Amino acid sequence: MVSVGSADRYLPDTVQQAVKILVVGAFGVGKTTLVGSVSEIEPLRTEEVMTEASVGVDDLACTDTKTTTTVAMDFGRITLNSRLVLYLFGTPGQRRFWDLWDGLAEGALGVLVIVDTRRLEDSFDVLEQLELRGLPFAVAVNQFPDSEVYGPEELRRALDLLPTTPVVMCDARERTPSVNSLISLVEYVLNVGAVRARETAS
Repeated sequence: MVSVGSADRYLPDTVQQAVKILVVGAFGVGKTTLVGSVSEIEPLRTEEVMTEASVGVDDLACTDTKTTTTVAMDFGRITLNSRLVLYLFGTPGQRRFWDLWDGLAEGALGVLVIVDTRRLEDSFDVLEQLELRGLPFAVAVNQFPDSEVYGPEELRRALDLLPTTPVVMCDARERTPSVNSLISLVEYVLNVGAVRARETAS
């Protein structure tokens, strides 16, 4: 991990708006990796070593090299442009930690949902939780080396998403596609907000 210089710890004077974004997804889909790849500050991580207690509880299919798991949250920051900064809050993926979502979701503008096409069914419960909370979201498909490649429309149908929900491809290890996923989310949320404002005014 590259050390963070003092100049990177503080926001530019030009920043006018700070936005909270949740990064969610099933266990082992790449949430911690994505937050780490885009954060301009040293990310805060609350990872613990996985023990035998997780055997039979956490599904390690396709994640057999995983040795740690997030137990509270990941936190990072990215300045998208001279005026806008995003504060990223990565949530734990396991169902037993979902009670933490309520607190983390408070004040969030939107949610980036990371999915793994090798076990797409693990994302259904995650999406249901977001729908219950009424938060706008975009879907980022983390492309693992052995993942099957599907088009956005195929994935939208498989996940039963609205036609307007953004579906973007990314590699959570790479900064540029991960940042682009966040930009897609912000643009979508701002567009939804503009539509609702027009409907309210009419």
